Amino acid sequence: MPAAPALTVHAPSRTVSIDVRNPAFFQNPHWTYAALHAHCPAFFWEERQQWYFAGYDQVNGLLRDRRFGRQILHVATRDELGMSAPKPHLADFDRLEANSLLELEPPAHTRLRTLVNRAFVSRQIEQLRPDITALANRLIDGFEKDGEVELLKAYAEIVPVTVIARMLGVPTDMAPKLLDWSHRMVKMYMFQPTLETELDANRASSEFGDYLKSLIGWKRANPGDDLLTHMIVTEKDGERLSDDELISTAVLLLNAGHEATVHQLGNAVRVLLETGTPAATAFASDADIERTIEECMRHAAPLHIFQRYALSDIELEDGIKLKKGDQVGLMLAAANVDPKKFSDPLAFRPDRNEGPHLSFGAGLHFCIGAPLARLELKLSLPILFERLPGLRFKTEPKVSDNYHFHGLERLDLTW
Repeated sequence: MPAAPALTVHAPSRTVSIDVRNPAFFQNPHWTYAALHAHCPAFFWEERQQWYFAGYDQVNGLLRDRRFGRQILHVATRDELGMSAPKPHLADFDRLEANSLLELEPPAHTRLRTLVNRAFVSRQIEQLRPDITALANRLIDGFEKDGEVELLKAYAEIVPVTVIARMLGVPTDMAPKLLDWSHRMVKMYMFQPTLETELDANRASSEFGDYLKSLIGWKRANPGDDLLTHMIVTEKDGERLSDDELISTAVLLLNAGHEATVHQLGNAVRVLLETGTPAATAFASDADIERTIEECMRHAAPLHIFQRYALSDIELEDGIKLKKGDQVGLMLAAANVDPKKFSDPLAFRPDRNEGPHLSFGAGLHFCIGAPLARLELKLSLPILFERLPGLRFKTEPKVSDNYHFHGLERLDLTW
């Protein structure tokens, strides 16, 4: 195994130092994850000053453990937890986060998810198959004759943002602006964002929120057959979503509905080409396509960490003691390469059948958009390789220095 200079481990104390800005780490975190599995799959990360978990069983269990939650201020005050006050320059960003489905716990989470879930069940998503197929082919028509393409901008970004915009009833000519707002906002989920990043994310949040508020007002007067109209008019227990809830939910669905899929599509193309996996084998049948997509998501996950709060004082089975309000990091991508769960876990094997990966999470916050993401990948990947035989790298793909998202800065291909 190659050396991992970005990592130092003190196994007796389960203390680990990881330099996330070191290319030896972020270009291929698998080697670091392998070392963690070998020495201490549960560890205290020095730079982050909190506990992290990399083992499949632990991550899967903690995702489902109701002693942990995505929010904490519903059970404790900031003073009680010694938590710093909100940053005034992040007021618009925080306003969107406060009502986000991803950040809520029951009963608020249950109410919101019930209103949204109907649009994302598999039978509803399957109806999008012809539109996604046509979109993928139309995009390839636009660059096939060129003999080369930067795939992220020309294909991987456009497919998911167009689909989720149509579902919500957002004009598709807004796609470039939606991408801009989303890219600026999700930089807040990086480790230690700079002040400049925070200010820019807040500006994007304000612009995004203002646009959606105007669109919601228009749809109240001009209802359509779309998810945003559905959320506006549907009642749950005699209540409707407030404007703040509508805006936050729409932002989450637009951001989550394409950010991860863009990275996953780029990562999947990269791993298929790097491993020399024949498209004729990977996509031979519907069953082969499904297995290939699941292995791409296991092996090259776009989201590597999901954070949770301890909702009370907790002692875990392995002796780790947590205080109410402590955050823990659940390493989804590391769990996906746990040798206790997957044989030869660092190898890409499209015919693998060893149980589910955790790229979509688990439990209460299992990704609501999983059926949509799977369908987009099951259609856009085979179409790409079928339409462009001889597809290969034009230049070496460059991984973005953007942990804990994992994706490419660009993907230049030729054929």
